[in-house]
Amino acid sequence: MLKAIQTKILLAILAVLVAIAGTLAYRRHEAAKAALQRQQEYERFGQRVEQEKKKHSSAAANEGKTWQKYIP
Repeated sequence: MLKAIQTKILLAILAVLVAIAGTLAYRRHEAAKAALQRQQEYERFGQRVEQEKKKHSSAAANEGKTWQKYIP
């Protein structure tokens, strides 16, 4: 009888440990997903900034050429 109770207690402890391990693995997975998402957003932001820089710098580079046409 005592051995059966000990076995049940050990199984209950094992179940709790498995549940804790599963929770920790899930949290680690979610944290990795969030970090990847932040990294992707940062890269998209950087690309957008680079596109804006190119757009604005090309407009400034062509500005002198357009004004030369209007000077008498």
